[in-house]
Amino acid sequence: MKTKVAFYWCASCGGCEEAVLDLAEDLLKVLDAVDIVFWPVALDFKEKDVEAMDDGSIVVSFINGAVRTSDQLKMARLLRRKSKLVVAFGVCAQSGGIPGLANLTNARGVLDEAYQGTITPQQEFRENGYKLTLPKLFDSVFALDRAIPVDYYVPGCPPSPKIVWDAFQALLADPLPPPGAVLAPDHAMCDECPRRDTHPEELKLERFQRLQERVWETDTCLLAQGAPCLGPATRAGCGARCINGNMPCTGCFGSTSRVRDFGAKALCSIASIIGGGAAVEEIDRIFAGIPDPVGTFYRYSLPASFLERKRSE
Repeated sequence: MKTKVAFYWCASCGGCEEAVLDLAEDLLKVLDAVDIVFWPVALDFKEKDVEAMDDGSIVVSFINGAVRTSDQLKMARLLRRKSKLVVAFGVCAQSGGIPGLANLTNARGVLDEAYQGTITPQQEFRENGYKLTLPKLFDSVFALDRAIPVDYYVPGCPPSPKIVWDAFQALLADPLPPPGAVLAPDHAMCDECPRRDTHPEELKLERFQRLQERVWETDTCLLAQGAPCLGPATRAGCGARCINGNMPCTGCFGSTSRVRDFGAKALCSIASIIGGGAAVEEIDRIFAGIPDPVGTFYRYSLPASFLERKRSE
């Protein structure tokens, strides 16, 4: 009997759904080994189909995206009950992802920004005896493991085809990986960066620059050039896709197991290489080259961090 698996999409861009298709012909090998019993983005499955399943009858559910609405929380809890294993698939499920930056405000702030003072959606509307109800938008975005117990994590925005393939192989094998494992290499991205040998042994920067401010060299460490590259704080496994595109690492694979707060680690790694002496004015001048610190250091991890969200006065 084939292994029963499910896929579900919470608050994310949908790139993790595409990542499954990026397996290309290897997807046929996966389909030979599994029976997809729920994948609403690709096949005609309904919530009632999941409700009718026996508890624990799904072997693995891959849930991507953060949790930010009542419907997403309901489906996450339902799939948790019906599944033996739940995988936080992609960085939005793992750490909150870019949707988690909404934790800098609340639900009202999100709607006000999106609709710019025009008519905003009502959660409930009645007309001619009919009622339409929209999901409730929570004030906070949650990483998946803040909503339900999670067994494994597959990082990335989106996960690379190799990481997806290796994750399927690991979860269909016997024995399973240790509970709570992140199914990716446990060392820093800099260790496998193609520009590793061009990183100076002693690096002190006098200025950070934004990507549009200059033409970046294609064969030199981006951090040494003054780009806020987060490779020193980021878990390896992506294949250095951004670096190969001449873009600095933004941290979508999260941290290694030795780090408790990715944003704090990323900030420390950047702060450790600034020059300018100890003068506060010089430090301020250098960090002015990073005008959005939260969006830089907590781009993918704010809901899972010690900060979690911006606090009200």
